[in-house]
Parts: sequence; C-alpha cells; structure tokens
Amino acid sequence: MCNDNNKIEFDSDIYNTIRQNIKRYRKEKGITSAELADLTGLSHDFIRQLQSNSKKTYNFSVETFYKISVALNVSLDKLIQK
Repeated sequence: MCNDNNKIEFDSDIYNTIRQNIKRYRKEKGITSAELADLTGLSHDFIRQLQSNSKKTYNFSVETFYKISVALNVSLDKLIQK
C-alpha cells in the first residue's frame, strides 16, 4: 500500500492480521479449530496457537497459509487485509 508520498507502507504486525482473519473467517464458516485442523491436515494445537492472541509469533509456511485459505474458501489476499 502506498501513501500520498508514494512511500510503501508495510503492515508491521502482519502475522497478527492473518491470525485475526483466520479466526474471523473460520467462525463465519461455522467450523471449529479442530475441524479446520482436520481440513488442512495440520494439528489442532498448531491451529489453536496460530489463532491465539499470544505475543509469541508463530511463523508458518506459504503452503500452510494456502491450505488454510482453501479450507476456509477465502482468497489469500482476504487473509492479509487489515
């Protein structure tokens, strides 16, 4: 995203943005964290940690990000929107 001075602005807390969006879209779809874990082949504990508001950042791969977006039927760009 560019501001008026054509300077690129980056989301300094992108993992938190993604985390909140995953939780939001999962709830909108009406599925539990355990069901999302089953759909993606990821562990339930990982999904829970990923969605937590913990200050600890849980990094994840592009493949994981993709699997979650497919399971939630949400485009990748929706998961990174503020």
